[in-house]
Formats: sequence, structure tokens, C-alpha cells
Amino acid sequence: MKILDKYLLKSFLITFTTVFVILFFIFILQTVWLFISELAGKDLDFLLVVKFLLFSMPRIVPLVLPLSVLLASIMTFGSLAENYEFAAMKSSGISFQRTMRSITVFIILLSILSFFFANNVIPYAEYKFINFRRNIAQVKPAMAIAEGQFSEVGNYTIKVDKKSGEKGNFLTGVTIHRKLPNGEGNTTVIKAKKGELISSESSNTLKLVLTDGNYYEDIIPKKYEERPRIPFAKGTFKRDVINIDLSKLNQSSMEEVDISNTNTMLNISELRFTIDSLNTNYKKDLRSYTENIYLRTGINNTYYQPDSTQVRTKVSSNNLLANLTDSQKSEIVKIAFSNIENTVFSIDSSIFEMQAKQKSINKHWIALHDKYMIAFSCLLMFFIGAPLGSIIRKGGLGLPIVFAVAIFIVFHFINTFGKRVAQEDGMTPFMGVWMSSIVLTPLAVLLTYRAINDIGGMVSFDGVLLPIQKFFTKKTQENENATPKTIDASFDTKSHIEKYQKYANFGLIAYAITFITCLLWFMNNSIITTILFGLSIIVLLYFIYQSQQIVSKISKAHCITIEPGMGISLLTGFPFYGFLYLYTKKALNTLTTN
Repeated sequence: MKILDKYLLKSFLITFTTVFVILFFIFILQTVWLFISELAGKDLDFLLVVKFLLFSMPRIVPLVLPLSVLLASIMTFGSLAENYEFAAMKSSGISFQRTMRSITVFIILLSILSFFFANNVIPYAEYKFINFRRNIAQVKPAMAIAEGQFSEVGNYTIKVDKKSGEKGNFLTGVTIHRKLPNGEGNTTVIKAKKGELISSESSNTLKLVLTDGNYYEDIIPKKYEERPRIPFAKGTFKRDVINIDLSKLNQSSMEEVDISNTNTMLNISELRFTIDSLNTNYKKDLRSYTENIYLRTGINNTYYQPDSTQVRTKVSSNNLLANLTDSQKSEIVKIAFSNIENTVFSIDSSIFEMQAKQKSINKHWIALHDKYMIAFSCLLMFFIGAPLGSIIRKGGLGLPIVFAVAIFIVFHFINTFGKRVAQEDGMTPFMGVWMSSIVLTPLAVLLTYRAINDIGGMVSFDGVLLPIQKFFTKKTQENENATPKTIDASFDTKSHIEKYQKYANFGLIAYAITFITCLLWFMNNSIITTILFGLSIIVLLYFIYQSQQIVSKISKAHCITIEPGMGISLLTGFPFYGFLYLYTKKALNTLTTN
């Protein structure tokens, strides 16, 4: 048995290693593509690029590892079943669960390792990756400015003709456009013969020292008609210093750096501590906010309480303003309305702030559950892939890849959808993270049960499909019995085909209108576009129904069946009416020719 365990484990490990390396390489290429704007044209040396990729690699493992386990399991067990090795084992009295034992032990160890990897390595790598992206300009400040092209940095657009020096910090032929603070245009142009970039790793400011230059600045007068008289101001300088905020550098258009979002950089103990702190602050802010709203009502304000020496008049509870004049009533109503508006505005802003804090708490809970889910996903994918491979009896890179990709897409889609909904507080973080595992666990149990009990074939849907099949078979027989066995010679086929063509042409017009209204509905999901889309579909279905009625009469008169029929035509009329029209037209032309 030890020889068999070694053989099975060796087969699985070779396949798993190969698949993992290939998938890891593919996802690394995707990472390079996402951050290509930060790497290309920045004069980064090879060591910095390698460090950038090394820090980004661990975040890929949670995606690659479950998919590699799933694909390797299907390929390994599918190849064993295809080559009748499972049949030889079963004939020797070795059960399916016994063949899985050695690989199951390896998967359990791999799950434990993945948990520690997610809890220790990924947070550290995420911290280094984000800070590396943040501080890469400090390590090599010249990377922010490309040679021979304009580089946008905050409110400055900088172009240099040539860079020199060990770090590329000496610039020649510097042209700078400075924008207005509101970003409405360039008002100042600075040109200098030479420049130097000076930065420090302990500073968040990048200094650009310019020498031998001049500047041109548009002067915006208060009156527009005065602008031609004061077009611009010109000045020269021997030395000028421009301070640039490094937070404006190295920002990716694909993914914004959010240092405040630290949930991915913490392990389990740190996450629990952070969640406790966030919950405490949330409750404290909520209590403070409610007390503030209560005090703003003025219920406890002694200013509104009558003095004991004043004469108290009995006021009807139905009309508190009965003893006041019209001007006093108007003033009180205005004050009350203003207080209500201020209170509503304060409530709305506070709700927005509390929702943001709740989202932060949800993100930390999601990160906490993710570390456990990564380990469980390896076990889940193995107990889906191994029995599925023995059932489909196919190895290699054909059918196993189709099944693996389909299952993993479902898993990843549900996982991503659940996390997004949980982050927006639409469900609990636990349910959002574990939803994909909850959905696919019954599939793993079912496939494992079928493989252990040697139930061949895929999952059977006969219990659902057979009644439907019998129903349509019965309907087809009834239609055949109702159809005349001889061709109706008195039937005017030509006129019916012309009538069909008229309704079909109207149907094509309605189909085009429906397609246009569908695009409008996707671009602007308003009430008007929704109504137009619904009306166009109703009109299209009407013409489909009329045209298919004529086709049914023609088919009965000639004792033939012209597919696809009324039901399918109505169900698939949109968006496949064009194919139905061409198919039916071809069938009618063939009938006319014959």
C-alpha cells in the first residue's frame, strides 16, 4: 500500500506543481499589466521591478491555490480513471476513499500551510507592497518624470529633454506648466535650462531646484475686457525651488492606494484588536451623536421653561399658539422649520459617516474570515475535483480545464458578490465570505458520494427532465393526430407566405427598435427608457405571434413541421429574432420551390 500511496501522491504533486506554476505565471502577467503604468518609462532598474513583483506575488496565492488544487485533482483522478487504473485498484479490493487517503493528508497539510501563509506572509507582503508603491519616488525620485514627454504630478505638468546622473536626478531643458488650484487650466509656464531633483526617504516632499530660467504667467483681471491690455507677466530667475507633494506621485489609474485601509495588512490577532477598537469607537460616536441631537431639541433648556413668578395660563393641548399674535406665530414657525432643516441635515451627514465606519468594520471582518476561508477552499476544491475526475474519466488538458474553470468561475463570482454585499452591510460578513463555500459544499458531498458508491455518469436530472419530456412528447403526438394526413390542395400557400412576409418585416422593424431601446435602457435606466423597452418587446412579440400563426397554418396544410415553433419563437424572440426570421424564410423558400 505504501507503494500505491507514493505513486498516487507523486502523480498528484507533479500535476499540482505544474498547474500552480503555470497559473501563477499567468496571474503575475496580469499584475504586470495592471501596474504597467507604474513600471514602464520610469527608468526603474531591474532590482526595483523584481522587488515590486515579489511584494505583489503573495496576494495572488489565494486565487491560484484553490484553482490549482481543483484542476490538478480533476486531471490526476481523471487520468487514473481513463487508464483503468481505478478499475484495477477496485478489483484488488482497494476502495476509492482508500486511494484518496494519501492525497487527502497532503491537502490537509496544504490547507494548514495556506492558513499560516494568509495570516502571516500576505499581510506583511501587502504592507511592504503598498509602502513600496508609496515610497518608490523617494527611492528614485526621477521615476516620477519621464524623459521627452510631459508627466503630470499634482498641479504640475513637467517635461525634460534629458536626464543624467546616477539616479537620473539631474535634468536638462525643463518645461513646467502649473495649473490653477481648482484645475481649470494652465496659467503659468516655467522654463529652465537645468534642474535637480532632491528628496529624502524621511521626507514627504520632493524638491525641484531650477537654475537659469524664466516664467510666464497669465494675469486674470477682474473684468474680462481688461484682459487684452494685461496679457501676461514675465520674469527671470537664477535659482528657484518648487516643492512637490510625494503623495501625488506614483498613483495608479487602475487602483488607488489607500493607506488608511489596513485590513489586508493585519493578522488575526491584530484584526480582532482593531475590530474591538472600531466597534467601541462606533458605539461611542453613536451615543455622542444621539445625545447631541437630543440636546439640540432644547427640551432641557431652562430658557424655554417659564419662571415661577410668571403667571401661567392654561393652554389647550390642541393649539399651543392660541395666545400668540400672527407675527409671533410666523416667527416661531420659521425658527421651527430652520431647526428641523438643520437637524435633518445633521442626521443625513451623521448617517453617511456612520455607514462609512460600519463599512470599515465589515472590511476587517471580511479580512478575518478570508484567512479561514482560504484554507477551507483547498479542501473543498479537492473534494469536488477528485470525485469529478473519476466520474468524467478524462485526463489531460481538455475537458478537465472546462470543468475546473466553470466551477472556479462560479466559486469566485459568488465569493466576490458576497464580499461586496457584506461590505455594503447588505448581509453579515460571515455569510458574505462563506457563501461560495456553502453553495459548493453540497456539490462536493454529492460528487464524493457518487464516486465512493461507484455511481457512473454525471449528476442525473432525470427526475426533472423526464416529466417535461413526456409532456412535450404527448403534445407532439396530439398535434400529429390533429394534423391532416393529406395535403390540402385548396390551401393558398402563396398568399399565406406573402402575409407571413408582411408580419415578419414588421417584426424586423420592431426588433431593431427593441434593440435600440435595450441599449438606451442599459445606458440610462430611467422610467421612460424602461417603458419604451417594455412596449417595444410587446410589439415585437405581437408580430412574432401573428407570423408564427401563419407558419403553423402552412405546416398543417402541407403535413410538415416547420421549426422552431410558436413557444420557442416567443421565448427567444429577443434577442434571436434575426436568426429565427432567416431560418423560417429559408424553410418557406424550400417549400415554395418543392
